[in-house]
Amino acid sequence: MPQHDSQTPSSSCLSKRPTRRWVRHCALLASVSLLGGALGACSSGKSLKHHLFGPTNAPNSGIVVADEPQAALIGRDVLARGGNAADAATATAFALSVTLPSRASLGGGGACLVVRPGKAAESITFVPVNGSGPTGDRPASVPMVARGLFLLHLRYGSVQFGETIDPAITLGQQGITVSRLLSDDIAAVKAPLFSNEGMRALLSKDATGTAVSEGDQLTQPRLTSFLSRLKLVGVGDLYTGALSDVFVSQANQAGAALTRDDLRHAIPGWTKALSLSDEQYSLNFLAPPADGGIGSAAAFSRGLPAENVVNAWRHSGSHNSLRDAQSFITSGQSDATGLPPLPASTSFVVRDGQGLSVGCVLTENNLFGTGRLAGSTGVVLSGAPRYYPTPLLSAAFISSSRTHMQAILAASGQNDAAQAVADGLRNISQNHMAATTTSGSGVLNSITCTDTSCTGHAATNGKGLSAQTLQHR
Repeated sequence: MPQHDSQTPSSSCLSKRPTRRWVRHCALLASVSLLGGALGACSSGKSLKHHLFGPTNAPNSGIVVADEPQAALIGRDVLARGGNAADAATATAFALSVTLPSRASLGGGGACLVVRPGKAAESITFVPVNGSGPTGDRPASVPMVARGLFLLHLRYGSVQFGETIDPAITLGQQGITVSRLLSDDIAAVKAPLFSNEGMRALLSKDATGTAVSEGDQLTQPRLTSFLSRLKLVGVGDLYTGALSDVFVSQANQAGAALTRDDLRHAIPGWTKALSLSDEQYSLNFLAPPADGGIGSAAAFSRGLPAENVVNAWRHSGSHNSLRDAQSFITSGQSDATGLPPLPASTSFVVRDGQGLSVGCVLTENNLFGTGRLAGSTGVVLSGAPRYYPTPLLSAAFISSSRTHMQAILAASGQNDAAQAVADGLRNISQNHMAATTTSGSGVLNSITCTDTSCTGHAATNGKGLSAQTLQHR
């Protein structure tokens, strides 16, 4: 099961000297478990993380590969300014909420696979969950991305958390250049999307309601203000503070059917990653409830169709435990049919010069989620899971001591996402440096490394970007 510390913090948060372990423990309790009156005490310790522009920074070589080019460049710049892969991944995800609101809104969720040199790989899950509000004509999921990214950064990041939000704020203020992917997403659902006044106003370039398209400029002042508030008062304010009241009120005016308790109780989790190994390779995958990893693992190790495996898993009655998932992969179970049409998602991968690797997948449970904004927050509301099939969220890491090779992969592409990761792993295992896929709509991003160099590979659909910093010796 996803793990988090649910113990009530004691007065030790007030009395102990601010060691690194103490600060991280108190911050975790305060911002993830969010248990009442200890918030102020545990958040008062001095942060031990440095600033991106601080004197202790040394540029960090590395690569970011994402479906949306501007977000990839943001992650690359964080590495170049001294952040590590977790800092870059957090900044990339926040940037995607601005540059790709069709798939990566702060109203949605996702999962990240994290691999640190010499330590067990871990899976962080912040998948969308249902709200419990009594009424609403367009029910939305609880916004999980901000809290999930905070957990990712808390466990692995090296810079001040607020600085990972800064690039997204700048993008929202100055405006983004509409990418090919965002333009295509708007065109795919323009008619129903523009039936909503808020979406039409946001995504139109003139008074006639003509949709923005590739190359146009798009500013998002409301979302910019929301991101600025997150940076100023902290992510916890969205889940237990005044910003929670604002978000729930604005979301429910758009039919979301959310409550403050929904936000308070929706907590991300982390666990060890799914793992496979043989004489030559060690592999890690996202763990459930991000069950695309199960499909990728079975497809790679047993040659089964990934979505058929996941369909069998979802009908098996198994709990979302790591042990159940590992046993299920070993059993070789598969369904005769695949999954129903699945929602859109987006993926990215990051690796820094110290070997820290992160692969993430984000989703809104539908293209543009519910098709509505949470009012003055500017956040696109994600679709409630009860009304949409669960998307396949899949990322993997492969290494070989024999060939001195490592690779981090993540994929989107609806029903073919998990198969795309398996195809990429198989291609790498056949001694090809590029992790390619032939699985229909699968969109695969990857970074492969040898002893001497790393190379990023954006999906072959031509919409993404691999952005690399200069190597520093």
